[in-house]
This record gives sequence, C-alpha cells and structure tokens, in this order.
Amino acid sequence: MTGKERREQLIDIGRTLFAERGYDATSVEEIAHKAGVSKPVVYEHFGGKEGLYAVVVDRETSALLDMVTSALTGGHPRELLEQAAFALLDYIDQNTDGFRILVRDSPVAQSTGTFASLISDIASQVEDVLGLEFKSRGYDPKLAPMYAQMLVGMVALTGQWWLDVRRPKKAEVAAHLVNLAWNGLSGIEPKPRLVGRRSS
Repeated sequence: MTGKERREQLIDIGRTLFAERGYDATSVEEIAHKAGVSKPVVYEHFGGKEGLYAVVVDRETSALLDMVTSALTGGHPRELLEQAAFALLDYIDQNTDGFRILVRDSPVAQSTGTFASLISDIASQVEDVLGLEFKSRGYDPKLAPMYAQMLVGMVALTGQWWLDVRRPKKAEVAAHLVNLAWNGLSGIEPKPRLVGRRSS
C-alpha cells in the first residue's frame, strides 16, 4: 500500500470509528489495529488522534458546504429554501457517519469545523438571499443575518432529529420545513413586538 493509500485507509477507519463511538471513545490503538498497522504509522501520518480527527472533520465540513452551495442555484426565494433544506437532508442521507461526527462538539480546540461554525458558514450564504427579499418587501435588510441563522438553525436541528428517526420521508420533511419557514416569513411583521409582559 502506498503512503497515500494508507493515509486514505486510516481516514476511512477513523471516520467510521469517530461516528460510531465519538472522539473520546476512539483510540489510536483501535484505529491502528483495524488498519493492520502499528500505532507509530498513525502518528506518522497525522501526529495522533487529534490530527486524524481534524482531517475527518475538515473533509465533512467541506462536503456539506459544497452540497449546500451547489444546491442554491437560484429561482424564487421559496425554491432556494427548498433547495437548502434538501441539501442538508441529502447530506444526512448520503453521509450519515459524517453528519454524526459534525453534530458532536469537537474536542479538538484548534478545529474550526464545529457544527456551530458550519451552520454559521451556511447562514452567511443564505443571508444574501434573505437580504434581497427583505429589501424588496421594505424590511430592514440589516436583520437578514439574524433571520438566516434562525432559518438554517431550524433546518439543521430538524436534520439532527431526522438522522435517527428517518420518517417521514425526506421530501415530506423538506415540505414541512419550508411550510413553516415560508409561511412564517410571508406573514412577517416589519417591526415585531412582544405581546406579553416581559419586554427585556
């Protein structure tokens, strides 16, 4: 096996184990054993478990961002919302192990691939679309980043739930997500106010 092939083998094994057990419960010994190599081989390629984990998280982050970015191909804002919902649900469906890794809190301090940072990156892409929609409706486009976080967070948390239950079917989940988000947005108040006693 070439060095490159060995590296890919270790990444695949690490990805599977991190998804099944999490970072803390996965050991370098186990990774090496499953690959049929000694522990020093893992250290040689990645410097340790932390390095391997960081590579796995980075790859999964890139894969999810690529799926979302390529899904947002234009059209009506509601269609863009559908495309974003489907992109995340497709990723969960096709990369279950990767999504399980991403939704766990990263124990590696230097890792920038935390689920929260990933959601923030996706929301940044959505906020441009929302900003244009807000402006066309006469609302303050400066609020678009906050609404983007809300929308993407709603889709992401629903995705986490759907990961385990897998029902209803993906298209139905996407339809309900868009129903809530779109119909909520279509009736949005330009200056919402609280109706209860609490004001801060």
